Amino acid sequence: MRKAFILVSLCLIFVLASCATTTKVERVDSSEVIDLTGTWNDTDVTIVCNALLNECLSSGRLANFQMTNGRLPLVTVGTFKNQSSEHLDTSIITTKMRNAMINSGKIDFIASKDAKQETRNEIIDQMEFAKEDQQKSYAHEDAADFMMQGAVKSIVQQSGNRQLRVYYVNAELVDIESGRIVWTGENSEIKKVVKMGK
Repeated sequence: MRKAFILVSLCLIFVLASCATTTKVERVDSSEVIDLTGTWNDTDVTIVCNALLNECLSSGRLANFQMTNGRLPLVTVGTFKNQSSEHLDTSIITTKMRNAMINSGKIDFIASKDAKQETRNEIIDQMEFAKEDQQKSYAHEDAADFMMQGAVKSIVQQSGNRQLRVYYVNAELVDIESGRIVWTGENSEIKKVVKMGK
């Protein structure tokens, strides 16, 4: 009985000691580069998205479209697939792409499928409950001319306790009606050597 009491007491002390650890949080400037693990991070996303978008928005095809049609091209962002060796939230890439495109003033942007479905639901709601002269109607959406889509891939090499990580992000702008790729770009600026252990 005494041994069981000592064992339970030791377990309780261990649990309480492990709960007593403190967490220290330090705020840093959002522009500061912090690379704790060597995996894909926020700085990588910014570098890659800025480079690819600068290439895309300076493409002659977009300028030609505007001259031929007398308006800015309508673009939407599709899916960026994660084909890398680690878990990546590629929705961060699509959001950064979307924001930069909209703010560039060189294109007009069409909402995603999910966002459009929400607005369609709102139209249905308005038809039932809103004042008649304020109701919006169906079949007045603008259609996208182009869709940007792409993928993130990685190559990982390891020798001893050193690991090389290289990320390849490709993007392409597809003419929705014809299916033609009117611009394509690849960025492989993100290359990291990670030393593990001692």
